[in-house]
Parts: sequence; C-alpha cells; structure tokens
Amino acid sequence: MPALTLPDGSVRSFEGPVTGATLAASIGPGLAKAAIAIMVDGELWDLSRPIEHDATVRLITRKDPEALELIRHDCAHVLAEAVQALFPGTQVTIGPPIENGFYYDFARDTPFTPEDFPAIEAKMAEIIARGAPFERIVTTRHEAIALFAAKGEKYKVELIQDLPRGETITLYRQGEWIDLCRGPHMPTVGHVGDAFKLMKVAGAYWRGDHRNAMLTRIYGTAWRDRGELEAYLRQLEEAERRDHRRIGRAMGLFHLQEEAVGSVFWHPKGWRLWRTAEAYLRRRLEAAGYQEVRTPQLVDRALWEASGHWEKYREHMFVAEVEDEREKGRVLALKPMNCPCHVQIFNTTVRSYRDLPLRLAEFGACHRYEPSGALHGIMRVRAFTQDDAHIFCEESQIAEETVRFVELLATVYRDFGFPSFRVKFADRPAVRAGSDATWDRAEAALKEACRIAGVGYELNPGEGAFYGPKLEFVLRDAIGRDWQCGTLQVDFVLPERLDAVYVAPDGSRRRPVMLHRAILGSFERFLGILIEQYAGRFPLWLAPLQVVVAPITSEFDGYAKEVAAAFAAAGLAVETDLSTTKITAKIREHSVAHVPVIAVVGRREAESRSVALRRLGGEAQTVLPLAEAVSTLAAEATPPDLRAPMPVEAAA
Repeated sequence: MPALTLPDGSVRSFEGPVTGATLAASIGPGLAKAAIAIMVDGELWDLSRPIEHDATVRLITRKDPEALELIRHDCAHVLAEAVQALFPGTQVTIGPPIENGFYYDFARDTPFTPEDFPAIEAKMAEIIARGAPFERIVTTRHEAIALFAAKGEKYKVELIQDLPRGETITLYRQGEWIDLCRGPHMPTVGHVGDAFKLMKVAGAYWRGDHRNAMLTRIYGTAWRDRGELEAYLRQLEEAERRDHRRIGRAMGLFHLQEEAVGSVFWHPKGWRLWRTAEAYLRRRLEAAGYQEVRTPQLVDRALWEASGHWEKYREHMFVAEVEDEREKGRVLALKPMNCPCHVQIFNTTVRSYRDLPLRLAEFGACHRYEPSGALHGIMRVRAFTQDDAHIFCEESQIAEETVRFVELLATVYRDFGFPSFRVKFADRPAVRAGSDATWDRAEAALKEACRIAGVGYELNPGEGAFYGPKLEFVLRDAIGRDWQCGTLQVDFVLPERLDAVYVAPDGSRRRPVMLHRAILGSFERFLGILIEQYAGRFPLWLAPLQVVVAPITSEFDGYAKEVAAAFAAAGLAVETDLSTTKITAKIREHSVAHVPVIAVVGRREAESRSVALRRLGGEAQTVLPLAEAVSTLAAEATPPDLRAPMPVEAAA
C-alpha cells in the first residue's frame, strides 16, 4: 500500500502499485492531461511505471525544467526511427539529449549530409503525428542480444554485452520500432511536438576511440514550442554574427594554424587587448594584497605524483623525457595548473600564522591536451594562461577571504561589462582525494563562508575538484548564453600531500588551508567571451585600436599626423589612414574593423585646429577643438580602476 508524498506535503495512499498516470488522474483531469513524467525519490520515471513503495514524488509537466531533456531524448528516438525507415541497412548506436538538443550516431557506408535533412524531418513529423505510446520493456541480457543480433544491430549487441552483470536491461518500443534505452520517456511520441530542427552532421568515432569505426552523428535541437525554437535559432544567428573567430579576423587580433594546434598567434592589436586586460587585473590584485609570482613550465613527474595530479590528469598532460645522460629517464611535464608550484614557494621558508593569509597570484601559462575535435577558436585551447591565485590561510580565515574574493570578483566583472553573475556550489566528485571527514569539513566551511558573504548558490552535484569543493561563478552574456569563468575552491588535501605547514600561536605546526581561486579563468577564453559580448564594439578603454585619424584628402596629411601625435601623447592607441581612397571608403573600412572612433580632418578642421569625431555605429559627427577632443577621449579611455571617483552628489 504505497503512500506517495507530494511537494505540498500531502500524502496519497493507494491499495497497491500505482503509476504516475493514475496519481495525476487522482489529483485532477488537468494534471492528468499535462503530466509527462514523474520524479520518484529524486529519480525521473515514466508515467506508466508502477510505484510499489512509499516515496516522495513530483509530477512533471512541459513547464518544468526536466521537460526539455525528456523532449530531446524522445526526439532522438524519433530521429533514429525516421532514419532507419528512410535508409534501410543503417545501424543505430547511441542518441542522448545534450545541452540545447540531442544527437544520434549512425553506422552507414554513405555518411549523411544536410541535404538529407528535409526528408528526415518530414518522416519525423509523420512519426510524431502517429503518436505511438512509449512502452517500457524489461528483458534479459540473452533476449536483448538475440533481438538486436537478429536485426543486424552489432553496436547495440556490443553495448548490451558490456553492461554490468545484474543490471536491469530495458527496451523502449514506439509502434513497431524498438531501441535499447534506460529511459525515461514521455507517454507518447506525439508529446515531442513540432518544435524541433536538425542542425548539422559530424563524424564521430564509435565510443570516442579513433581506433574504432567512424560513424555519422546527426545533431538536432528540440524545444517545448515553436516560440522557444525560433528564439533559439535567432540566438544562434546572433552568435554567428558575434563569433569571436570572425570578428578576430576582421579586427586583426589573432589567428590559429595547424602547425600549433590549440595555441594562439596573437597579433599586435590582439596583444594590446590582452595587455590591457592583464594590466587592469594586475593592478586590482596588487591593491587587494596579492603578491605576483612566476613558476616553471616544466616540472618533474615526481611533484605531479605527490600532488595527485599525475593519477587524475595524466591523459591531459604533455610530457617529455630528458635525454641528458646525467638525467636519463627523468620525465618532465608541462604544467596543466599552477597549484603544486605555489605550494613549493610556500614551503621555501618557515611560515608563521602572522604571515597568513598569504595570497600568491600568477598569470600562469598552462598546457592541457584537449582532443582536436573539442578545440574551438580561442575558447577551448591547449595552451592558455590562467589568472590564477592561491590563498594560504588558517581555517578561521576562510569566510573572510571568501568575502574579500567575491567583492573583488564582482567589481572586476562589472568593469568588464557583466553587472551580475550566478554561483554554483560543486560538491564532492565520485573519484576524489581525502577522507569523507575532510570533505565534510571543507564543504561545511565553504557553505558557511557563502552564508557570511551573502552568496546564494545552486547545487552542482559531484562536480567539485578532486581535492575540494568549489564555487563556480557563471556569467550571462548579451544574448543569454552562460559562461563559467571564476572559481573558488577550498582545499585541505593538497597542503597535506605536499607537506605545507605554518607555525601556530602555540608553537605547534599546522596545515594551512589552500584556497584556489580565479576570476577570469583562462585569459584566452575570457577574451573570446568579451569579443562576443561586445560583438567587437569594445568600450574605449578595452579597444585594441581606439582612434583612426583619417584626412579627407592627402592635402591634410600633415595635420592628420599632428592630431594622431596629440592622441598618442595622451596614451590613446591611434593610427592614421593616409591612403588615397575616398573618406567614405575609409570610414567603411574602419567601421568593419570595429574602430570605436574615427577622427576626420579636412580644410575646416585644419584651419580651426579641430577634429570631427565619428563614433562606431553612428552617422553624426561631433566637431571639437583638438585639445578638447584629446581630453574627452583620454578620459573615456581611462581604465575603470584608474578613474577618479564620482562626487557623491553626481553619483546620487
């Protein structure tokens, strides 16, 4: 006689096993119609699956966050059925929901192309219109293998053979078509709706192993309704317009090439953008009491083994064996992170509690092996620089340091154009270092620090670092995409493993707590985010080229050079365009390159010693005396941390 506890605390009891569909109907016809799944003790179930025990339950409708994953999962099944109906002989492999959509991998001699999409989408719509119910079938390993072997589905057979002994094997039938699947699914195929679209094809190795067969992966997107789909497609169009790779080329910021896969060639303008961001952050860190350090790129394997990184990250590390006879056999690794090296600096002298907190910062160049298919412009690279820092402190100082860090991070994000952020609390992963007691202590300390700092968060279960829990700081950009940039991690493990100690007030030796923290994260990635956030139209203080002085004709080249010299003397990044092209062409060219200000000079400006300022995206020109133009732009180009504070009256 299961008793089901609803979200409002009420309890409904039934004489025997009860399905979610029956529960929904007992509450009301509206919910019976709207429900698509049920959460049972935190696990998502089909509405048709019997509940045989007391449980806490929640009925899921299309309005709930869980609905999107169900819609996308079901749509992947519909895609697979449509493909096999249209292209007999195609084998199906796996097809999970993913962020914003789904994919399915197919084995076929002739790879699919986007030209196949219209026919596949039409067949999908036909299958959805039939509205066949999803039927969950529990079967045996032997029966499942026999079923798919008879269909010639060797990939499904391999998947079943590799399942752990004793695991429940479930199939899902939709009409005549059947697939191996854990589920859950919505009640019928018709619940998928019409808000779906196939997006692209790609190659994918079976099980991600290059030694295996190459499959064709079809990606799609699916949403609750057409409005959501159209909004997403508009966002993709806007993302394409803002793509940092395209804008980077137009502005001459950087390039990438095969001879240095995953590494960035920064051009003069791009490197100026980098140096502006780095100089700003360096000033902020110095003002906040950080001491900057620099640690080696190549570090002996022994340190990575001692820290635990060799075991956890070896597959992502670039290594080199020393050939020198005196060091033969020594293995060095390009550092994938800075933390063990910072502990070495801490350990070089006897530290007192009076030295704590000790804040060590490094713009540390790191290298991590990323599969070539995962690389994406400067957003996902193999060689990157972190705005990394480690705070060595006493346990009693964790909350105070968290407050200081969050205040610093918030003002840095604001200055870069992100007025708000979200926070996720990532707790212990399945594979980790340290005892459960140590993790209990670290998680409790970080949660208490959040309470004192007034930081609200959402849980991100199991996503902590292997040595400690972390806060993840998530930015939302101008078109609604989320980017996880900053982190704060509480670590009791690494100081223990690397024997870091300080002398306490009573003369005893204690382990410091190590707070790992970053604000921007990867410099390369953050600059890519900035390029897309502003669509290349940077505020003047960040713009890699701030002003172009353009004479109307070559007769005024001399005055143009004088104007450019005045801007340069005021610290502005300026160029002159002395080409013989017409002024309209010059304006068009520099607008495409996203130059914020074009200073036009002609006879009137030369005679009055003035300039006509034309702002990016505007048609009007503002004519100012040269001295006023210089002071106006110089003030606007001053980094936020160097600007004079506004008077109280003006600020109010």
